[in-house]
Amino acid sequence: MKNIFLKTFAIIATVSLIFSFTTLPKIQSLKIGKKAPMTSHKMKDVSGLDLSLEDLAFENGVLVVFSCNSCPFVVGNKEMEGWQGRYNDLHEICKLNKIGMVLVNSNEAKRNSADSYTDMQKHSKEEKYNSAYVIDKNSELADAFGASTTPHVFLLDSEFKLIYKGAIDDNVKSKSSVKSNWVKDAVISTGKNEPISLAETRNSGCSIKRL
Repeated sequence: MKNIFLKTFAIIATVSLIFSFTTLPKIQSLKIGKKAPMTSHKMKDVSGLDLSLEDLAFENGVLVVFSCNSCPFVVGNKEMEGWQGRYNDLHEICKLNKIGMVLVNSNEAKRNSADSYTDMQKHSKEEKYNSAYVIDKNSELADAFGASTTPHVFLLDSEFKLIYKGAIDDNVKSKSSVKSNWVKDAVISTGKNEPISLAETRNSGCSIKRL
């Protein structure tokens, strides 16, 4: 009798576990060539203005970088520089190629700690960000794009179609050791109205902290 009970319990537990995994919502990453969603969706910038991707786009498109205040892949640590030290360089390259740029903080689960709006304002000022830095409430834009890490980059063309997604470059540890500047190359190609040689790379970083 005891063995029957244990077997029955094990079966129920297994079925419950499978059901719980299969019913979890799956976030699909935006595909290359597809038009980006929520381009008119307003998000609060550290300046206090409510801005959308349409507001921030230039003639040739907009670069969307999902970022934060706290991930070492962004801010760095003893082992690596982190990518945020390259944000202003990207902003300048984007501007030269008539492309807007925005940093998006989707870490909704950390709003009461390192990724609060107040801390975003402070962080932006300390790091002297030239780009807009907006708060993505409830990770809505991240969910719509299928963004998964900080950083995670999405380059949109003039029609808001995705033309590049992935990582900024091939070396988060050291800017001087970078061999492949994927985003920079994609932006320059877009500015010249030329095809992007590598439209997708593997993003790496901390997971976006959703609720």
